[in-house]
Amino acid sequence: MKKYLSASLLMVTLLLTSSLTAQKKNKDNTTDDLLRVKPKLVVGIVVDQMRYDYLTRFYDHFGNDGFKRLVEQGFNCKNNHFNYAPTSTGPGHTSVYTGTTPAVHGIIGNNWYDKEIDKSVYCAGDDSYTSVGTTSDAGQMSPHRMGVTTITDELRLNNQMQGKTIAIALKDRGAVLPGGHTANAAYWFHGANEGNWITSSYYMNELPKWVNDFNSSGTAQSYKREWNTLKDIKEYKESGSDNNLFEGKFEGESTTSFPHNTSALLDKTKDLDIIKATPFGNSLTADFAIEALKQEGLGKDDITDFLAVSFSSTDYVGHMYGVNSKEVQDTYLRLDADLERLFKALDKNVGEGQYTLFLTADHAAIEVPTYLKSVKIPSGYIETAANKKRLAEFLQYKYGAEDIVKNYSNDQIFLDHKIIKNLDLSLAEVQVEIAQEILDYDAIARVYTANQMWSTNYTTGIPYILQNGYNQKRSGDVLVVLKPGFISYGSTGSTHGSPQIYDTHAPLLFYGMGIKPGSTINRTEIPDIAPTISALLGISFPNGTTGKPITEVFK
Repeated sequence: MKKYLSASLLMVTLLLTSSLTAQKKNKDNTTDDLLRVKPKLVVGIVVDQMRYDYLTRFYDHFGNDGFKRLVEQGFNCKNNHFNYAPTSTGPGHTSVYTGTTPAVHGIIGNNWYDKEIDKSVYCAGDDSYTSVGTTSDAGQMSPHRMGVTTITDELRLNNQMQGKTIAIALKDRGAVLPGGHTANAAYWFHGANEGNWITSSYYMNELPKWVNDFNSSGTAQSYKREWNTLKDIKEYKESGSDNNLFEGKFEGESTTSFPHNTSALLDKTKDLDIIKATPFGNSLTADFAIEALKQEGLGKDDITDFLAVSFSSTDYVGHMYGVNSKEVQDTYLRLDADLERLFKALDKNVGEGQYTLFLTADHAAIEVPTYLKSVKIPSGYIETAANKKRLAEFLQYKYGAEDIVKNYSNDQIFLDHKIIKNLDLSLAEVQVEIAQEILDYDAIARVYTANQMWSTNYTTGIPYILQNGYNQKRSGDVLVVLKPGFISYGSTGSTHGSPQIYDTHAPLLFYGMGIKPGSTINRTEIPDIAPTISALLGISFPNGTTGKPITEVFK
């Protein structure tokens, strides 16, 4: 009898111990879930020049495991906007990853006039570093002009630099800026007569063996191929006619129609950059990103890594052909297939449900004004040269000095403060007088002054967007806004940069670990992305953050 009692007591003790252990484990897991999620990898995807309506226009053509996977299994922010201008690549990528706007992070354009050194500068250019992987100066880059941290920086700081950050894009600025100040590597594509993925000595002194092997594999050269539509062109009913006056042409082409026999041009080694202007540039980017995923061992341990990928060819194609072109539609159908390849590689190498991903854009784009005019929508082009001449005449008449204006770029006028002071003029009054003059020019909708940006706190509309793009140390004295539908550009292809809604409305999709499937039509803004990911991971927000976490996306 004692024997049976002892056995029973032992069984009860084991059951109680097991129950208490399970409760403790469940409690610990619940506590951890309340604090953070710990994906093995975070993946940030930026699609260059992607309008939100590309998701809806082309949706029925997409496969099930690209864009559709993110929309149907992830969280879709349908009313997502850039809350600043200029809406261009450098500021766009920076704002996505810093959680703030040019007013704070300082990247006020791709290029801008630097008031301190009296010359134009490039957002990622840095001649204090050398090129790695090329004999050209295409690798002389760093993030030194970005004055704050990124989500990628904060993740590495949080894990004591044990996690990896790898950033990849065809464009240097699309890799350098998302990678932040602490990236293990940022790679971009140098076409010209080389066709290699390269980097800067800011990150390393020589390319890893796997990058050299990739460059030697002939993968880039394999994209010397004719560009025809992925599907029967008759199915592309969501875009305009194939042969029209609204699209540009490759050198040597006599028509804007498919097919584009770019292989003849690509056979000239100096023209390898042409790959960027076809959807095959995105395919090359996906190839390289998948290879980086494998070779760098991303997502292989419990320390969260970050992979930042920017697909740049969409921008090149949009600039050449315009947002209503069959070329843009085909590019997005092919990108959808490339995303599917990337997602499946993530599933295989990291594990389904083991990574968190977001997809957005760095800006959107305008319909080609010549096309808009053809369908009777107000639109057109600003006569920049004529306006500059008229302004010079005004300056000479009003102040007796044309050089009172030092620079006119990015829709901003920079004044020479020393000359204004020497002429015993009020800077604020000169700004207003020039603004009033400019406002009278054709295609100009609004003009604001730096003094207004300093003295007024705007919370809505165009001035709110301009103020978020206005950096006190770097921006100009007079800010110019064109009428909706008007651009300073050629007569073919689309562009971007304005505070108008067609340039600000961009997709934002979240997917994976910690993300609740669903959608919202509440307004979200680009600077909300970084704090959302930070809150999800339980790490510090980037140190310039002005955005807010999007609470709806959390499980």
